[in-house]
Amino acid sequence: MVKSTKAPKSTDASTALTHCEPPSRVVLVMQGGGALGAFQAGVYEAMHRAGIEPDWVVGTSIGAINAAIIAGNKPEQRLDRLREFWDLVSSASTSSSLWNTFGMLNMVHNLVTVTNGIPGFFKPNSNAFLGTNNPVGVTQASFYSTDPLRDTLDKLVNFSSITEKTTRLTLGAVNARSGEMHYFDSRDTALTLEHVMASGALPPAFPAVMIDGEPYWDGGIYSNTPMEVVMDDNPRQDSVIFAAQLWQQEGAVPETIAQVSSRLKDIQYASRAESHTERQQQIHHLRHIVRELGRLMPATLRATPEAKELLGWGCGTVMHVLPMQAPAIEGEDHTKDIDFTPAGIRGRWKAGVEYAQRHIDAAPWSDPFDPMLGIVVHR
Repeated sequence: MVKSTKAPKSTDASTALTHCEPPSRVVLVMQGGGALGAFQAGVYEAMHRAGIEPDWVVGTSIGAINAAIIAGNKPEQRLDRLREFWDLVSSASTSSSLWNTFGMLNMVHNLVTVTNGIPGFFKPNSNAFLGTNNPVGVTQASFYSTDPLRDTLDKLVNFSSITEKTTRLTLGAVNARSGEMHYFDSRDTALTLEHVMASGALPPAFPAVMIDGEPYWDGGIYSNTPMEVVMDDNPRQDSVIFAAQLWQQEGAVPETIAQVSSRLKDIQYASRAESHTERQQQIHHLRHIVRELGRLMPATLRATPEAKELLGWGCGTVMHVLPMQAPAIEGEDHTKDIDFTPAGIRGRWKAGVEYAQRHIDAAPWSDPFDPMLGIVVHR
């Protein structure tokens, strides 16, 4: 187990460098992004094959589904369960060579998805045919029903295992009434199927899910990068955070309406991941400064109740963030998150394995770092 890194007592502590072994806590954080979530399954496979199992899994939307499957199974079963899910949701994809010859395969596949849904995931909601102004209630006001997903998760996730808290699970959802983000955490709450369904309830495609009398939607519409819940956690702990990110925050300037639609989604669902991390770096740097100021205080002053309360804001924990950015695939467009074709799923899964394996092989958390930094980002 790695203890908090202690900076030298000298005033130039901010420029000193130290080394660190892999911290004891491993966190896997996963964004929402529909079919793009196959990349996250690949990231987990690389971790699993390297013998790195997450102590804490955090997810939103498709990230919540992957997270529940991981936390809700024993380590030796997790990969098989993930494969079951992704094989199921890609099973109805069209693969006609005729459509492919005319370059229309993706268009036909997307049309099939929109009209028929995805096996084991969602199906058309008959209430939607009554009109968009029909007052059916918040749990029915959607174009699709997610009853198939409910059945799928009931088979693939052992919620008793989650209750045992062997692997901590946190799921992001937004209250449809108050508009506030909420993180359901297995450390504090007995998570159920409803919590996973709520985190993946992207409106208006999917219906809200009721939890304790309140309607919840997909947390991705508020914050699709749930990393802040890890950085704000208390008590804080030295960690390595594998951040599986699905959307391209930076990209080429779009020149067509289709490219504009694609770029809009990327920017929206990337959820300012970099700026949020930078802000957290500033906060954690200040926490380290508070700790160092406490070292400079006379012992008698440091022992007073007032000083103890103020110094309680300081800490010496270090979080290593490994951003794992899903690569853009040539030819993809604004419908990439519904690309449940077997080829698309395999390609993104493979990319996740390769990307994570490079990070694991490099072990950047053992590189020199400034001990005054609370959050070290390895790009």
